[in-house]
Amino acid sequence: MDAEERRRGILERARGSGSVDVGELAADLGVSKETVRRDLNLLEGHGLVRRTHGGAHPVESRSFETTLAFRTTMHVPEKSRIATAAADLLGDAETVFIDEGYTPQLIAAALPRDRQLTVVTSSLATAGDLASAENITVLLLGGRVRGGTLATVDHWATRMLAGLVIDLAYVGANGISREYGLTTPDPAVSEVKSQVLRAARRRIFSGVHTKFGAVSFCRFGDVTEFEAIVTDAGLSASEAHRYSLLGPEVVRV
Repeated sequence: MDAEERRRGILERARGSGSVDVGELAADLGVSKETVRRDLNLLEGHGLVRRTHGGAHPVESRSFETTLAFRTTMHVPEKSRIATAAADLLGDAETVFIDEGYTPQLIAAALPRDRQLTVVTSSLATAGDLASAENITVLLLGGRVRGGTLATVDHWATRMLAGLVIDLAYVGANGISREYGLTTPDPAVSEVKSQVLRAARRRIFSGVHTKFGAVSFCRFGDVTEFEAIVTDAGLSASEAHRYSLLGPEVVRV
């Protein structure tokens, strides 16, 4: 196995299991830990993985996107804290957009039930969770359903959004960076998210720290368009400050 094949194998393993350990990789591949660290550093330099203490985890890239089922197994405690903090920013909003993805689904579950809300969503999972919720009216965007994420896209969804004015949008992304803004691999998803940003009076980004610095193929928004960014403490205080200089309040939980 040459170096390129080894790195490709490491990346596939990271994507398959959600994380890799330096020691385990070294033993399985028959190379030194230092060689594995160099491989991981190179993969991180290409934006494919994010280094952690003793290993790495995959970053959704320009062409790679994890399924909703996989997302429900990764960083669950962090996503739960993020969802609670994001829901606390609801304010006096009466109409709310909930994006596709697991963290937005958790935000939907954390919304209050003691007041009238209208929730617009592209997520079949979120719509199903809220369909019987007291005091919540659910509007599911029409369109083609993406199998991996169970979310609707294409012109049916964007046309419906174009006729709405939404008080608050909870938006996710595959990547967020200070230079390129918010990105996602799929052009159809990008168009839905772009239309959401145009329709919303307030916008909140929510996502785990692994999203930061990652860049996907399709850009749909700027960091400056958001009033708040809600993430976990895995994002360093110094990096959070750099994002806050662009305008949004950065909440680390």
